[in-house]
Amino acid sequence: MKSLRLTFNEHGKPNEVLRLEEHEVPSPSEGEVLLRMLASNINPSDLGTIGGSYGTLPSLPAVAGLEGIAEVEEIGHCTSGLKVGDKVRIPSAAGSWQNLICTKAANLKSVPKGIPAEQAGSAFVNPPTALLLLRRIVDLNPGDWIVQNAANSAVGIAVIQVAKKLGIRTLNLVRREELTKPLINLGADVVMLDDDQAPKNFREYTEGKVPRLALNSVGGNSAYRLCKMVIRGGTHVTFGAMTSEATRFPTRFLIFNDIELKGFWLTRWLEETGTDSEELVMDEIFSMISEGTLKTYIEADYSLEEWKTALEHNAKPRMGKIIFKSSDP
Repeated sequence: MKSLRLTFNEHGKPNEVLRLEEHEVPSPSEGEVLLRMLASNINPSDLGTIGGSYGTLPSLPAVAGLEGIAEVEEIGHCTSGLKVGDKVRIPSAAGSWQNLICTKAANLKSVPKGIPAEQAGSAFVNPPTALLLLRRIVDLNPGDWIVQNAANSAVGIAVIQVAKKLGIRTLNLVRREELTKPLINLGADVVMLDDDQAPKNFREYTEGKVPRLALNSVGGNSAYRLCKMVIRGGTHVTFGAMTSEATRFPTRFLIFNDIELKGFWLTRWLEETGTDSEELVMDEIFSMISEGTLKTYIEADYSLEEWKTALEHNAKPRMGKIIFKSSDP
């Protein structure tokens, strides 16, 4: 059976190194299943992996894509635990930017029934990152404030929704004023422009309260501004780097304000805590999705054949995610 996949043989800019390939997908043998991709995200980690800057890199050549959801289409002989029609997470090692995948059935993670494919396909990276940032870095209580940059990113939107459920107040920094209303509608408490005025004026909107936790996914001057917006003895955690601009932290913040600088990487947390912890986190994520308190916003979907247009759209200012959907019959 022929199918399409996006591969790369070297690291570099995605539009330069990605290749759309047609390849033969074998029928599943004993212990294997054939999966049909339903939805696969374009995440910053995907672009970092293709570019060669991510924390873990696959052997080349590789199929691109680290997150997605698929439907079991065919089951090999003596394969138990799954049935045709079940929805499962695409193994990141297999690469999610492909329409059909023949893989081992063991350790495939099923998705609860009733979760839409677009939501399930976006559930395994950004939502758990948001939940863990709010739960594992600082012992936050209802009513505490946090501040984050890139609040319109997928993680930022998830932070707003999860924080609202936990009773945590959010101060959200964005680069475009037109994002204010949509984020407020999602549950953001305060939205401000990410500029030099924010550290001077934010107390006017937080009843004088100062955030205990700062979440940085941008770097550069934006990360520096967050240092000015966190309480003495507070924590500044970096989990992304949307800009190539160097991040500099004046030592006075560390000495006189006793600010703790930390990093967070979901992959490392999963390696250190194991499968049981991941399942507990995902159970909570899927519960929030089911009850409607957590939603990933999808701006557009494309077929793999439209990958260049999809990546161009992904690079533009937006609020929702760009995803691939299978185009195979």
